[in-house]
Amino acid sequence: MFVIVGWVLMLACVFGVFIVHGGNIGVILKALPFEMTTIFGAAIGAFLANNQMPVIKSALAGVGMCFKGSKYTKDRYLELMALMYDILQKARKEGLMSIEKDVEDPHNSPLFQKYPNVGHDHHVTEFITDYLRMMVSGNLNAHEIESLMDAEIETHHHEAHAPVAALQRLAGGLPAFGIVAAVLGVVNTMGSVGQPPAVLGGMIGSALVGTFLGIFLAYGMAEPLAGLLEQKLDEAGKELVCIKTTLLASMQGYAPQVAVEFGRKVLYSNVRPTFAELEAHVKKK
Repeated sequence: MFVIVGWVLMLACVFGVFIVHGGNIGVILKALPFEMTTIFGAAIGAFLANNQMPVIKSALAGVGMCFKGSKYTKDRYLELMALMYDILQKARKEGLMSIEKDVEDPHNSPLFQKYPNVGHDHHVTEFITDYLRMMVSGNLNAHEIESLMDAEIETHHHEAHAPVAALQRLAGGLPAFGIVAAVLGVVNTMGSVGQPPAVLGGMIGSALVGTFLGIFLAYGMAEPLAGLLEQKLDEAGKELVCIKTTLLASMQGYAPQVAVEFGRKVLYSNVRPTFAELEAHVKKK
């Protein structure tokens, strides 16, 4: 929503001031289809040549994600914390073997089904159950599991940020493609030197539209989308860090309510539930 608001404000300010100062918007509109075809065509071609198919698909999905609200809300984290508390509490009271069925088949587990927002999230469920399975097996200590968790989170970070890097490279190339379009326009103008000055002026103006569009699209649209996507992906990574912190605290012998508090503390402040909110939510569930 705010992406569209930002773009509308940007367009209104740029073109509104241009028109108010006596600019001829007709020159831009006349050149727009040709310049946009040149710039977009070259940019899309370079984007396809520069990235593997999984990155291309992830980038397209990421652009769509930018127009949606974040799913990482306080309510989601309340559910996540309550789920972690229930699992650890059951393991503490009945022993680690009591959660073996929940770990092996989370989709049919009453614990995971109790919290659908996170229980139906494949990545979250897989991350939790993988490390609970290691805890149940008892073959790894806390330091070994922490090292493995860090490696997985780092891998997730690099994989998730590949589309961001692709969009940033695209943004960096758009001004250059704008210059390419402008140079072609100048070449076309130089081939028509016998035309009246009014005609040549219009042709030069159309050529300069290419430079303008390249810079405008790069820093007004592509770069902001890359930045917003990066922020959204960081939110997903923070959720994994929260789970990691909670499980490690439990492995080190802390009670479930204390382990969950460890996890709560690593969340971003704008979505972090208070201690009282978390306690009330757990008791309600």
